[in-house]
Amino acid sequence: MTIRLALTALSFLSVASHSVAEGIAVVAPQSGPYAVLGEQIRDGAAAAASAVGQNIFLVNESCEAGSGGDIAARIVEAGVDTAIGFLCSESLDGALPALAEAAIPAITVSVRWKVLMEDALKKGWPFFRLAPAPDDEAEKLVEVILANWPGSPIALIEDGTIHGRELVESVRAGLEERGLTPVFTDTFRPGQEQQLALVRRLKTAGATHVLVGGDRNDVSIIARDAAAESIPLTVIGGDAMRALDEPVPLADGVLAVALPDHAGDTTAAAALAALAAVDVAPQGYVLPAFAAVEIALAAATTATDRKLPIADILASNTFETAIGPIRFGPDHELAENPYRLLEWQNGRFVEPAPQGQ
Repeated sequence: MTIRLALTALSFLSVASHSVAEGIAVVAPQSGPYAVLGEQIRDGAAAAASAVGQNIFLVNESCEAGSGGDIAARIVEAGVDTAIGFLCSESLDGALPALAEAAIPAITVSVRWKVLMEDALKKGWPFFRLAPAPDDEAEKLVEVILANWPGSPIALIEDGTIHGRELVESVRAGLEERGLTPVFTDTFRPGQEQQLALVRRLKTAGATHVLVGGDRNDVSIIARDAAAESIPLTVIGGDAMRALDEPVPLADGVLAVALPDHAGDTTAAAALAALAAVDVAPQGYVLPAFAAVEIALAAATTATDRKLPIADILASNTFETAIGPIRFGPDHELAENPYRLLEWQNGRFVEPAPQGQ
């Protein structure tokens, strides 16, 4: 049975028996511009559920403003325990009040909107975020810079985009709060064929390490031009580095603080086998959705055993998943920052060897 046929069968079974069966609603786009991402969520969730003989109930997510109420109504009518997925904030914004009233926790694999979580905590909505929190990327960069580059002359540069500027400004503020002031800050023009003038300014400023708030190709060009000018420069980027390695290939040794590829983790072995059995590649949201189902099923079982609400279990337990142990903090965010320091070597990002090895 292909994964799409399995999804159809699972969805039909859940619809047919929703009045007596409990399970998991999987909210994801089935058409439109986000259909590919929605398919990743559905594939991961279906593989996790079918591996243990459970059902899922599929709910289409249009990602349109005002669509949350209808989504919540379908979830509540289905009689499920938990809802996972939620690619878009527009869906959650209107769905969470009704889901809270029905005591159905929601776990998003994507939405990072800070205000939504603040509202959820204030109003007691059972909303949990499997995606990174908005500040996690900058906080991890600050941690990495302070731990690995103590005393080094550091430059912070960004490409003028909203994300690049906000990321670098957050890192600058975090570093200066801890007594580290960069020797050089600048905004560069992105999308250029070369950045020789920029790397020469970095050399003149005495910078030996630079954070680039920009896309992967700009980082590649900066690293390439620094090497061509024999300028010793350690370059680090953010999560935007997880992109196609083109048109300018990334040089070995370039660093990134980014979300890891969990397909290489030992914790993913069982999930990878389940996905391979239905010919699904572990890309994008596939493994996070797989993990979300694992969490939802484990929480429901424990809640039944302890006679507690599922939301209480989600807020207090550690769950073993395909993407490693997951625990939510009091703020319903991931208790552990999911970003890692990675290094580009031989065509892929890997965790760097400890210093001195």
